[in-house]
Amino acid sequence: MTKLLYVLPLAALALSGCQTGNQNAAAGAVAGGVLGAAVSDSDNRLAGAALGAAAGVAASTLIGTAPRPNQCYYRNSRGERFIAAC
Repeated sequence: MTKLLYVLPLAALALSGCQTGNQNAAAGAVAGGVLGAAVSDSDNRLAGAALGAAAGVAASTLIGTAPRPNQCYYRNSRGERFIAAC
């Protein structure tokens, strides 16, 4: 559980900021893989990372990408998401 507390801020940092479609999928895969490896036991780290990466890509695909090229999603200090030029 303590490993998750160390990894969670890194995952949030990886998913913040301006993200296009490919960056969104890559960030989801990396964050999911790291979290999957962190929460799995020592015998199943690779399987946990693979499942976490797949779940991260699926989640980032469901969240979606910016509607037009050269536009990105941003979050303000209140956590509201908006679209603007990258």
